[in-house]
This record gives sequence, structure tokens and C-alpha cells, in this order.
Amino acid sequence: MNRKAHIDLADAAVTRAERLAGDAETAAKGDARHKAEPIAAVGSLWAAIADTHTRIARLLPDTTPEA
Repeated sequence: MNRKAHIDLADAAVTRAERLAGDAETAAKGDARHKAEPIAAVGSLWAAIADTHTRIARLLPDTTPEA
């Protein structure tokens, strides 16, 4: 997997984590308070996945062609 692929996966994971954070906030404010903590935990896992892909991408050479 190249650097761009890891960056793309990190971007997708951040988007998912952000969505889950919003879902957890909505659950915490509504009738589904019991769901807020597990949703937030899953969001935290996606944030960690994004961080991992970002760290891997930093270690790989940039293979983007120069303009």
C-alpha cells in the first residue's frame, strides 16, 4: 500500500469518527443516552485507525509526480 492509499484511508476513518461523535452527542442529548458511550467508543477506535494510517503515511516516500 502506498502513501496516498494510507492518506485516503485516514481521511475516510476521520470522517467516520466525526460522524460517530455526532451520533454519540445526539444519543447523549436524547432518549438513547445508554447508547452514547458505546457509540463514542467506536468513534474513538476509528480516530485511532485514522492516526495509525497517518503515521504510516508519514514514513512512506511521497510518490506523487511533480507538476
